[in-house]
Amino acid sequence: MKVAGKVLVVTGAGSGIGRAVALEAARRGAKVAAVDLNPDTLQEAIAGNPNISGHPLNVTDRDAVEALPQQVADLWGAVDGVIHCAGIIQPFIRLKDLDYATIDRVFAVNWTGTLYLTKTFLPVLLARPEGHIVNVASMGGFLPVPGQTIYGASKAAVKLLTEGLHAECAGTNVHVTVVFPGGVATNITSNSGVSMPAMDADMAKQAAKITTPERAARDILHGMESDAYRVLIGNDAKMMDKMYRLNPRRAAALIAGKMQELLSR
Repeated sequence: MKVAGKVLVVTGAGSGIGRAVALEAARRGAKVAAVDLNPDTLQEAIAGNPNISGHPLNVTDRDAVEALPQQVADLWGAVDGVIHCAGIIQPFIRLKDLDYATIDRVFAVNWTGTLYLTKTFLPVLLARPEGHIVNVASMGGFLPVPGQTIYGASKAAVKLLTEGLHAECAGTNVHVTVVFPGGVATNITSNSGVSMPAMDADMAKQAAKITTPERAARDILHGMESDAYRVLIGNDAKMMDKMYRLNPRRAAALIAGKMQELLSR
């Protein structure tokens, strides 16, 4: 689905990938309803852009999510596409040390929020000449990352929800795409209330090579415009996707080795 002239809802638009997607979509000629939990960062992100409206909203609030389609329609007209970027990570600790309140919060935002957005907007999009749902999962949704096991489980749920919906929408006017970012230079750790473990010089050097939010946004919108089934963001995600399909155990061991030092600090 081409972006120009369409009405899009973008979540997580106050920062990171979501902000970059909202700005790039507007630059390409879309009208954008930008959604984020934090009204301050949301307002900062959209300031001065006449093609973006701000909608402070908690994606775990089903009533608020279900009211969103009409709110957007009143401003821009009926929604043509949803790009769901909102998500949080867990603290970098093992499952045995993770409390249930944190587990519930991660699943509420990443899984339940995705379900609410998807189920709410699907009937709206089915009524449009053409519609598109893009859900952002994670490289951690197909590859186990120790210290992010619950986050990965929530994103694996997003992966299968989105792929199942793709199959259900086959033959309709609605396209469905799932996105798997690898490392992207965002502030997801602070937004999640998580402290990033200290990195040694080698790890810091590798971190400096990760994908920018702007590049991720371009890849996501290219995936939408080409009706892609899946989009892999960054060389790390592309490499690990190939490795995991060829030898899952070896790929998992490789990531576990890289995480071992972080988890031992």
